[in-house]
Amino acid sequence: MEDFPPTHQALEEPNGLLAIGGDLTPERLLLAYSRGVFPWYGAQDPILWWSPNPRCTLLPAEFKISKTLRKTLKNNVFKLTFDHSFAAVMRACAEPRRDSAETWIGPDMLSAYGRLHDLGYAHSIEAWQGEILVGGLYGIQMGQCFFGESMFSRESEASKAALAGLIWLARRHALTLIDCQVSSDHLLSLGAKNLSRQDFENLLATAIKGSGMGDLDRRFGAGAENFPSTSNMLSDLQTEGGKL
Repeated sequence: MEDFPPTHQALEEPNGLLAIGGDLTPERLLLAYSRGVFPWYGAQDPILWWSPNPRCTLLPAEFKISKTLRKTLKNNVFKLTFDHSFAAVMRACAEPRRDSAETWIGPDMLSAYGRLHDLGYAHSIEAWQGEILVGGLYGIQMGQCFFGESMFSRESEASKAALAGLIWLARRHALTLIDCQVSSDHLLSLGAKNLSRQDFENLLATAIKGSGMGDLDRRFGAGAENFPSTSNMLSDLQTEGGKL
């Protein structure tokens, strides 16, 4: 399988476009993420591969919890689960947003990341109210890095609660780096920061080698009972320190 070009060859405009074409096989996707490259393209486009500079990154110790999220977690507004409904989370993330009628998560992406989920690399965190899925996120875990792909929220603070669950998971299971890909005010408000491509790749090179690939589900265990209540999770996060 042909490798990707060196990431320093990525375009400045559009920022980070590195390659066009290829496929979404598990082998190519895992190679891409190990290089800090990810696919992102519209329904009418060929597959586009990106390595933006700067890179939006969240270190678990630097996660910030707002007053409203703290209250949400303390009051146990949501129940969090891990890998309970991966396909449903992806489909929800693919739904049109209020600011855009288009989606980049098409049938081919749903199928490709579903295969990665079956192989133990792609994971989801779900936020529930009763039996209703109201928020969540999904991404790829390799070594000690979690590559965040997308999140959604149907109730206020639901996706943030899922992200707090990811931080809880990261701190307890030696994940040291969360890739947020492209910066936004929302992510920056949660403690993410922009790193140069080189600084990100230096962190990634260490994180990738930190533990066996695809072992998050074996260490944590899939299912509804593995997260504590969000109030207990908040207590854990406060005890462990960080920017809360």
